[in-house]
Amino acid sequence: MKHTTLYRKWRPRRFGGIVGQEPVVRTLRRAIETDRVSHAYLFSGPRGTGKTSTAKVLAMGLNCEKGPTPEPDGTCESCRAIMNNSSMDVLEMDAASNRGIDEIRDLRDRVNLAPVSGRMKVYIIDEVHMLTAEAFNALLKMLEEPPEHVVFVLATTEKHKVLPTIISRCQSFDFRRPSIETLVEKLKEISEAEGIEVEPEALTVIAREGRGSFRDAEGLLDQLSSFAEGGITASMVRELLGGVGPEALTETTYALYERRTADALRILDRLSGGGSTSRPSRAA
Repeated sequence: MKHTTLYRKWRPRRFGGIVGQEPVVRTLRRAIETDRVSHAYLFSGPRGTGKTSTAKVLAMGLNCEKGPTPEPDGTCESCRAIMNNSSMDVLEMDAASNRGIDEIRDLRDRVNLAPVSGRMKVYIIDEVHMLTAEAFNALLKMLEEPPEHVVFVLATTEKHKVLPTIISRCQSFDFRRPSIETLVEKLKEISEAEGIEVEPEALTVIAREGRGSFRDAEGLLDQLSSFAEGGITASMVRELLGGVGPEALTETTYALYERRTADALRILDRLSGGGSTSRPSRAA
């Protein structure tokens, strides 16, 4: 059986599953409830913070058979098609590899077509800052006069590279990096549901290595679950990552504080050589 990565398996299907972005979720839910959905949104923030996932949940809420609703059921034909990337009404485009004027013109030709089966057509353009100047101008024309059945969601990790004229025509949301505690809680939820045995310290190390990205942290947990023969330990995580534990940092700090230059250099040599050198004494 083909393995489904944890990140894809645990991708949010509802607004309630989007963690760490409460202001964004609250505003989008309210927009759907009051029928005040904008024709264009700009989601900006570090990678792996849920920009594309939020865009897809928004598309599900607009096209769910029980909607428009802030709580898409995730089980109807429309929701399943969006989750499986097979919906004819939700188009996801990567501007990093489709950045030219021809791709945007092709998009423009399709914008005026009515939805195939849903209520709205949702166009998700990822890494929108990668578009060429000509492509940006063509996109601007669509944002100025969009059809009523179209919603654009532009996502970027570098908002400062997006033209101000584009930003001014969108409702803009900044996605924040989740805290270590938030990542740990999410990893704990996943590991318990998936039957992955992992010690608490290991979860913290994984969360730190994720550097604010749910995708990276969940991907590392997935990798470790295949790497480990038993439970996942903190030392196992460091072994896989090539990192060091707090003991080595403490040892180095003492050596530098006590001006034991030779010992500090031996510690560095031991770490770079994979731990073959014996530990120096803390005696002066």
